[in-house]
Amino acid sequence: MKEVENRKIIHIDMDAYYASVEQLDFPELKGKPIAVGGNSSRGVVAAASYEARKFGVFSAMSSAKAARLCPGLIFQKARFDRYKAISKQIQSIFFSYTDLVEPLSLDEAYLDVTAPKKGLPSATLIAKEIKKEILDTTGLTASAGISYCKFLAKTASDLDKPNGLATILPDEAIVFIEKLPVKKFHGIGKSTAGKMQRMGIFTGKDLKQQNLEYLKSRFGKSGQYYFNISRGIDQRPVQPNRQRKSLSAERTFETELMTLDAVHIKLDAIAEEVIRRYERFNSLGKTVTLKIKYGDFQQITRSSTVENQIKSKEDLLDISKILFDETLLNENGIRLIGIGISNFHNTIPDPQLHIDY
Repeated sequence: MKEVENRKIIHIDMDAYYASVEQLDFPELKGKPIAVGGNSSRGVVAAASYEARKFGVFSAMSSAKAARLCPGLIFQKARFDRYKAISKQIQSIFFSYTDLVEPLSLDEAYLDVTAPKKGLPSATLIAKEIKKEILDTTGLTASAGISYCKFLAKTASDLDKPNGLATILPDEAIVFIEKLPVKKFHGIGKSTAGKMQRMGIFTGKDLKQQNLEYLKSRFGKSGQYYFNISRGIDQRPVQPNRQRKSLSAERTFETELMTLDAVHIKLDAIAEEVIRRYERFNSLGKTVTLKIKYGDFQQITRSSTVENQIKSKEDLLDISKILFDETLLNENGIRLIGIGISNFHNTIPDPQLHIDY
């Protein structure tokens, strides 16, 4: 554990990346609420500017709902070639400090700067330098979190957005975690946080009081992860050659779906979210997996591998609808649907995104 605590990990997260690029390239949009992706009547928001977020507009929200929440919201078509081009500039900055760079998407990455190539040995000062270089090179701001593990570095980068910088020292970690609401834990989504709160678990301290067997019985394999992070334990290394094996999105519904038409409406929204994430990566997949959980919590999956790579939402949605036929409906209704893409082949020419504190 001591070796892990001696690591220096930075998590860099660009601020409202797609929306910020649009405001950078089109100065008339600065200071205005914009959404990237979709339009006022259909589609899903891929990114929202901070001006739009003040109205409650966020990524993965339906465009129609976003338009209702924010009168005057400006919709911009996504330009992924532009986002990738700027991402390459940012990546080159990362690699000038360390070869241990693990990308999560075009706008987000972990860096292990325990033994940096240049700069002072302080991870916090290195993060400041990186943020300045990104601003000077691209005109965009980034937020950075610094700690000894991925979980805390990721959490720290969200503390003071936009243009934030936060460090969680090893000897501060436990106190910080105990006070942190579980809804702000990286790896605990809205649905799981709600379940925990119904169980009387509201903070890291509450979570830490639960034993491993209990957490596993309530959350399955994830119980081990929750048990560990509540104690500041996260031994995952930064993996510079990390290969994504799958990409997916799922939705849990407030009321069970009982008809094929209702399922198709939800499949459309989930497929759009998957494609939004898919477009951030440089590989194309050939296998679609459909996950279904019924009202009685029974779960099934169905998969299909196609000859040609999946290149669009239409491809993904067509395959998902074929996988989900009427025989999958039953009297318990459907409470969750997930869509995943895997079996990645043939990288697109753009290269993958191959510290004292």
